[in-house]
This record gives sequence, structure tokens and C-alpha cells, in this order.
Amino acid sequence: MSEIFKTAAIQAAGVRADHPMAGVLSMRADIFTMTDQAQSAALTPDAPGGLSHGERAALACRMCRLNREDGLSAHFEALMKQADAPEEVAQIADTSYPGGDAGADKRLDAIIRHTDLATRDAKSVTGGDIAALAAAGISEDDIVRLSQLIAFVNYQVRLVTGLRLMEDLS
Repeated sequence: MSEIFKTAAIQAAGVRADHPMAGVLSMRADIFTMTDQAQSAALTPDAPGGLSHGERAALACRMCRLNREDGLSAHFEALMKQADAPEEVAQIADTSYPGGDAGADKRLDAIIRHTDLATRDAKSVTGGDIAALAAAGISEDDIVRLSQLIAFVNYQVRLVTGLRLMEDLS
């Protein structure tokens, strides 16, 4: 099987190697390879800073669930388990979290609020939203890391959606 059919986006979209568009996708294997490399950089960097690998995977899973992207959600849930994320981190993936305990962890509340806002309505994010992250004690470097994660996951969701649309057309 061609290596591109092992990539997260192709697997999440459900495109099989015997699909009529497989040949076309194989000609653009570099895009899928670079997407998986970007995923590694965004989710499992050597130096994760203040966002653990488990938190990153949980946030990625959350963004996929907000976008109703079950294939990628399952992929990131598996990454969360690989990161051995404790239950308090894994619950971030639940789109109803934070629930009744909102306010107990200002840092986490700010990260989730910002992630949800940027995922649901990116154009409404303002400087004040970034300032709220800083006010919650999140470093500038971690704000950049979070922004990179949000941008990557939402790109990947759109890539998978596009692949599915192309599959439906063939």
C-alpha cells in the first residue's frame, strides 16, 4: 500500500488505495507527507513548552469534535492515549467541558475558551482574547504554540472534509 494511505488525513477521510482518485492523490503525496510532519511538530514536539503532548492531543480531539469530524477525533483520541494523558487532561476533549467546575483552573479555562472561539469563529478573535490568555498566566511562547496547534488542526479538518467531498464526486 502506498505510504499516503497511512497518513492521518487520508485514513480519516476513509479514502482507500483502490478508490478511483487514489492515483491523483498519489501524485500529491508530498502534501500528505508534509501534513503528517506538521502534525508531529504541532502535537508531539521535542520541546512542548507549557502545553503537554496530552493536552495538545486533547485540544485537537476537542477541535475535531466541535467540527463534527469523527475520523480525526478518533485519531487524536488515540494520540491522547499514547501520551498517557491523565483523566483531567483527557476531559478537555469533551466539548461540554468545562462544566460545573469552570473557574477552578484559570489557565485551562482560558486555553479552552480561546481554542473553542478560534475553532468556531476565527475571524472574531481579537487582541483582547490573546491578552486574556496572557492574563491567565500563559506565556507568549505558549500562546504561539497554542495558535499553531489551532491553525494546524483546523487545516487538517478542512483537508479531510475536502477529501471526502472529492470522494463523493467520483
